[in-house]
Amino acid sequence: MKKGSKYGTHRVIEPEGALPQPATKISNDMDIYDNEILIDVNYLNIDSASFTQLKEEAHDDMEKVKKKILNIVNEKGKMQNPVTGSGGMLIGKVEQIGEALAGRIDLKVGDKIASLVSLSLTPLRIEKIINIQPNIDRVEIKGKAILFESGIYTRLPEDIEETLTLAALDVAGAPAQVKKLVKEGDTVLILGATGKSGLMCSYMAKKMVGKKGKVIGQARNESRAEFLRNTNFCHEIIIGDVLKPINILEETLNVNNNREVDISINCLSIPNTEMASILPVRDGGVVYFFSMATSFTRAALGAEGVGKDVTMIIGNGYTKNHDQTTLEILRESSILRKIFEQKYIK
Repeated sequence: MKKGSKYGTHRVIEPEGALPQPATKISNDMDIYDNEILIDVNYLNIDSASFTQLKEEAHDDMEKVKKKILNIVNEKGKMQNPVTGSGGMLIGKVEQIGEALAGRIDLKVGDKIASLVSLSLTPLRIEKIINIQPNIDRVEIKGKAILFESGIYTRLPEDIEETLTLAALDVAGAPAQVKKLVKEGDTVLILGATGKSGLMCSYMAKKMVGKKGKVIGQARNESRAEFLRNTNFCHEIIIGDVLKPINILEETLNVNNNREVDISINCLSIPNTEMASILPVRDGGVVYFFSMATSFTRAALGAEGVGKDVTMIIGNGYTKNHDQTTLEILRESSILRKIFEQKYIK
C-alpha cells in the first residue's frame, strides 16, 4: 500500500499544498493508502445550511437536488457545497483498514460507524442516490468513502437506532460546546431553538444554568413556540424574526427584565442572522455561532458597528467526547428522544 499523510494531503489535487477541507478538488479513488479506512456508505446527513441552500436553488425539486449533489461529488471528489462551504457526515460499514492502522485503532472490518469529520474533507464516491428525505436532510446512497488517519468516528451504539444516531451526531459539536460554555446562573438565548441542534442546545443549557439561570428559546411562529413550550427545555420563549435584529433584541429584553443575556447560541440554517445573535448579548458576554451560514465579516464588522465588546466563537464541530455527550442526552431525555424518533427514524 502507498504511504499517506496523517491529514490526507496526499489526496489533494487542487490547489497544491492545501489541506483536504479547503481544497477545491481531492482524489476520490477508492484504492486506499496505508493509513486510511474504506467505508461502505449507507447514508449521508447533509449539513442543514447546505441542504437548505440546495433545496432553495432547486426550488424543492429533489431530482435537481440529486443531480447537484452528484455534480458536486464528481467535480470535487467530496460533498462540499460550493455556496456554504459545508458538508455533513455519514454512516456506513468498515470495508477495509490500511495496514499502517491495523492494530492501532479500535476498529475491525464490518463495524458500523458514523464519521465525525465533515463531508467537506472526506473523499466520497457515489454510485447511486437511492432516496432523499428533504425534511431531515438525509440522502440514502450506494457509495464509498475514506477516512484519514486523523479522521474521527464513533461506533454506532446498539441501544439507539442507526438513523437516529446519524441525526444526533450530525450536530454533536453543539450541545458539547454548550456544556463547556454555559455555567450556573447564566442567561442564555438560543436562536433556532426548535431545530435539531437548537433542541439539544436548549436541553443542555437548561441543565447547565441551574435554578438561578435562564434559557430563552426563539421560535419563528406561534406553532413552533407551542411545540417548544411542550418540551419544557426553555424557561422563556420568544417569537421573533431572526432577520430583524432589533425585533430579537426587543423580544429578549421583554422576557428578561430589560436585561441583555450572557450568552447567545446561533443554531439557525439561514444567512444574515449574525446581528440577531450579537445585539441581545451584554458587553463581556459570549456569542456562539454553530450555524454554518455564519459570515465572519458580517459578525466582526457588525459587532464593531454597534459597539459590542463580546467574545465571538465559531462553532467547532469537534470537542472531546462530543459524540458520547450527545448520545447521553438522547438517553437522558425521553422527550427529546421521542421527538427525534418521530422525525428521524424512517
